[in-house]
Amino acid sequence: MFEKQHLIKLANTLMPFGKYQGKRLIDLPEDYLLWFARREFPQGELGMLLQLTLEIKINGLEGLIYPLKRNPQDTIH
Repeated sequence: MFEKQHLIKLANTLMPFGKYQGKRLIDLPEDYLLWFARREFPQGELGMLLQLTLEIKINGLEGLIYPLKRNPQDTIH
């Protein structure tokens, strides 16, 4: 079950490392998230948020997350 606070976090949390450092989790490419799924998601909350982001993207629900961004004009498709 999606918790509202988790959805708000993935809309506004920035990737803390790697190729997409500084990008909001919801804006990460699906291929990048699938790469983590094939290997291993990070431990803790970040890993859980990345898994949730992947589920949302696989199901085509990103549009529900974009309005939760603190600055919606930053939407990247």
